[in-house]
Amino acid sequence: VGNSSVLTCPLKGAITMLTWRTSPKAGGPCFLIYRADMNTTNRTNCRDNINLTFRPGQAPALEIRQVGIAQEGNYSCEMVSAEGNFRTTYHLTVLVPPRLRLYCDEQGSPVCEAAAGKPSAQLSWVPESSSTAEEKGHHNGTVTVLSRFTASNNSMANVTNVTTCMVSHPAGNWSESIAC
Repeated sequence: VGNSSVLTCPLKGAITMLTWRTSPKAGGPCFLIYRADMNTTNRTNCRDNINLTFRPGQAPALEIRQVGIAQEGNYSCEMVSAEGNFRTTYHLTVLVPPRLRLYCDEQGSPVCEAAAGKPSAQLSWVPESSSTAEEKGHHNGTVTVLSRFTASNNSMANVTNVTTCMVSHPAGNWSESIAC
């Protein structure tokens, strides 16, 4: 989320016509149609952050700037040339990195929260904890994961005041430490 995504359309000979159809999860389909004979592009129901890009020596592409969750979905390109019709389809999955928050609860136990990530994050503790994570889904497809540190028998042998929460997510890995 927030980054740019570039989807290419295979280049097979000289382009006669190029059509991109987007079917995002939210909102209706968007069509971008390029006609080489008129050197024009027609847009139907497309957001301003979606554009065709043509660079010398490279395949034509659909560029999506500042990708949002709503733009997750299917994107297909059809190129027409003297060699035939060529179609490529992509499924765009949008990753949202969670916001990490580590704090001490009223009982003085560490609590780790990975808020509003997509997909849900995996949480673990150092020293090892026997806690289980609770997940709460949000209307926009993101998930908040919350874990309260519970000392396990193994971690009691190495008594320490500093506890570290480690967050694993496809968009990255983070850790934060706290002494409660």
